[in-house]
Amino acid sequence: MRYFTKQQGQKESVPVDLESLGQDRYRLTVNGKTFQVDALSVDQGTLSLLVDGQSYNVEFEENGDEIGTLVRGQVNRTDVADERKLRMRAAAGSFSVEGRQVILAPMPGKVVKVLVKVGEEVKEGQGLVVVEAMKMENELKSPKAGKVTEVFAKEGTAVENNAKLVVVE
Repeated sequence: MRYFTKQQGQKESVPVDLESLGQDRYRLTVNGKTFQVDALSVDQGTLSLLVDGQSYNVEFEENGDEIGTLVRGQVNRTDVADERKLRMRAAAGSFSVEGRQVILAPMPGKVVKVLVKVGEEVKEGQGLVVVEAMKMENELKSPKAGKVTEVFAKEGTAVENNAKLVVVE
């Protein structure tokens, strides 16, 4: 099955082909590069992956078409669409985000640094806030160009999963 993925802050989507080989084994092709993957569900929202001999523990959380992942201390937010969904989006309009965007904490943590102020103009992909989660700092970026209209994040404070941090319009 072919999917198209777009990480937060990326302009172009990346084609990803996933083929089941049976018994929790897959062939994964990303941008023309192929990987052999063994996948085992450990817990609800956690996978143990063996990718070309390298072991990864992946925690994930689905939110509509967006999947949040934590791999080796790195938090990523990725939009995932199959070919049908991509065609539907194209028919409905642009693939880029529009309107009011609320940036949420990807997991519980601590706000280390707030990089923007209310009223500031930001570019797509520009850092907004840095959150420390699981001993790793993660810079959360703007999903679109726009103006910062609200900042909820305060340096040094703890935040819960999905806590509102910044709003960009």
